[in-house]
Amino acid sequence: MSESSNHSASGEASSAPLLSIAPSVSPEIGRKPSWLKVRAPGGENYVRIKDMLKTLNLATVCQEARCPNIGECWSGGTATFMLMGEVCTRGCRFCAVKTGNPRGKIDNDEPEKVGYAIAKMGLEYVVITSVDRDDLPDQGAEHFARTIRTIKAGDPKLIVEVLTPDFRGDRAHIKHIVDAAPHVFAQNIETVERLTRRVRDPRAGYRQTMNFLAAVKEFDSTRTTKSSIMFGLGEEREEVIQTLKDLRDVGCDVVTFGQYLQPTKRHLKVEKYVTPEEFDEWKSIADSMGFLYVASGPLVRSSYRAGEFFMKGMIEKKNREALGL
Repeated sequence: MSESSNHSASGEASSAPLLSIAPSVSPEIGRKPSWLKVRAPGGENYVRIKDMLKTLNLATVCQEARCPNIGECWSGGTATFMLMGEVCTRGCRFCAVKTGNPRGKIDNDEPEKVGYAIAKMGLEYVVITSVDRDDLPDQGAEHFARTIRTIKAGDPKLIVEVLTPDFRGDRAHIKHIVDAAPHVFAQNIETVERLTRRVRDPRAGYRQTMNFLAAVKEFDSTRTTKSSIMFGLGEEREEVIQTLKDLRDVGCDVVTFGQYLQPTKRHLKVEKYVTPEEFDEWKSIADSMGFLYVASGPLVRSSYRAGEFFMKGMIEKKNREALGL
């Protein structure tokens, strides 16, 4: 989801009340630290966009995953749209998105609706993600690819990042998305290998994610690839370093670090709150390992506005170089 800092969508942010972005906290952790408090989103622009998305029956991760930075992203030219409904066929123990069986239901007009919303919001950088749809014959690959093609045709200058399902590692489905030519292709590793079975749905997997990222580069080495790691689930330092090495081994270009926050009492508890200073240290470590860009901080999520700004500049530079400018 698209997250950056902690202002709302308008100048009215300063009068909004402070709220905790983690509604449920493990009692062993105690009170949440001050750096995990943000102002509630509000303002005319925020309400306008929220109403429009409701009218179009479009879902955004910004809303579904309770993004703490939704206000500024929506007003600053970025947003993360979630395709294929609000019900995921998988049940990762960290995720706030609803889980169940959508029974093959899908909105075939969704690609056009997303394109319309992007135009109305005046976006420059869009992230397209989706729930997992194991109930569909192609797990939603064609719907995802058609959305990419539709929004790129509507605005060729728009930078498109995708965070797709893993398609159970099906290389044909992965290639189908690569062929739609998103600028940035993300697949989140989420946590270290030891914790994967406890944190993620059994149909996901550490090696499956690594193989997915490797396949993207194999199909098109020019695609920028990206992954994300959550802290606070019980990971050890050396395990995180090994995960970063594994990501670099499959050619991953960009990595983000953020704090895991327990969305409800039914989800995994927070084992540790990582300090801003520790996040700075992890950024230095990842930078030294050769990642093109690293976003690291308590409120950072898999898509992050500062990172999007950096990648927009990087992609535009590539385009100019390709044209000999």
